[in-house]
Amino acid sequence: MKSHQSTQTMKPATAAKKLGVYLPATPSEFQEGVVSRAELNELQANPPQWLQDLRQNGPHPRPVVAARLGISIAGLARGGVTEALTTEQIEALREDGPEWLEKERATQAEVRKEAARIKEQKQEKKQGQES
Repeated sequence: MKSHQSTQTMKPATAAKKLGVYLPATPSEFQEGVVSRAELNELQANPPQWLQDLRQNGPHPRPVVAARLGISIAGLARGGVTEALTTEQIEALREDGPEWLEKERATQAEVRKEAARIKEQKQEKKQGQES
């Protein structure tokens, strides 16, 4: 018997998330169709101009905005940023350095430091058990 392999597809929202772009800013053909795994791989390997422009200039989805600002998505929300931002808007926020952004960056730095401490502690514990 031959096994029939179906083409794996995903919703445009899932594909946009995997590509790191804001779905409402994508072309309507992208938003209205389904994306196969092969098409997604092709978009990642050879991004068309619209995808390059979105990645460079935005608007960017919140996870990308948060990463570019060096804070968490929750930190964005606490700072009152609920919409997608363009690269220009992100740069303006960085330059202005509002108090909430500095506070969130400090919080994020503490979170990363604590995560590293816990990881190191687990490794030491693991090494102790192996000895």
